[in-house]
Amino acid sequence: MGDIHGCLHELKALERLIVADAQDIAGEKWIVTLGDYVDRGPDSAGVIDHLLKTPPEGFSRFCLAGNHETMMFEFFRSPADSLSWLDLGGRETLASYGIDAAGTDWTNLSAARSLLDVVIPYEHIDFISSAALYLEIPGLICVHAGIRAGIPMEEQEESDLLWMRREFHDTHSPDAPLVVHGHTPAVKVVVQANRICVDTAAYATGRLTSVRLKPQPRTFLVGTASSHAAAR
Repeated sequence: MGDIHGCLHELKALERLIVADAQDIAGEKWIVTLGDYVDRGPDSAGVIDHLLKTPPEGFSRFCLAGNHETMMFEFFRSPADSLSWLDLGGRETLASYGIDAAGTDWTNLSAARSLLDVVIPYEHIDFISSAALYLEIPGLICVHAGIRAGIPMEEQEESDLLWMRREFHDTHSPDAPLVVHGHTPAVKVVVQANRICVDTAAYATGRLTSVRLKPQPRTFLVGTASSHAAAR
């Protein structure tokens, strides 16, 4: 599942589609989210709340880290040193917790930390700070941004897994495992020989996308706010 970015309605709609699509599929079933749960969209707090709940019946859920969780955690640790996050979607995230970013003096470290400690649940901070960087199984790697070819996953740089774009996109290795990732938004899913990008900019397009890899053929599912409203 691609970058959610605070789009709770789209997340719930997509999960319903995933459950319906998988109802006749036997065996173990996973929902893997590729990071960037917060920022830009309207309900980052609600998204994290939802992901902390029990996954749909019959599924396991794996939530990977994204670069926006890293920025949020750095802000939580030291607001005055991380003010750039506010312009990258942090204002919307704080608003989802009821915090007016513009009306808060973030240079007053003691007051700022006290506010964040009171308003943002510990479980949310633990979630964004402890998410795994990647999921690797034979023939498949799930990661937020990308990888460096030829380097074992345990030796990859965290900054690459969370931030890299062009160098990964321009690498074509026919013997490499398939990489499913997000981080680089596009109007539609990008499918290449070595990678699938499922970031369809949900916060801007209203379309949150996932790919079912097995059984073949691959199936792409898209959750929208309108489909969520229709199902309520």
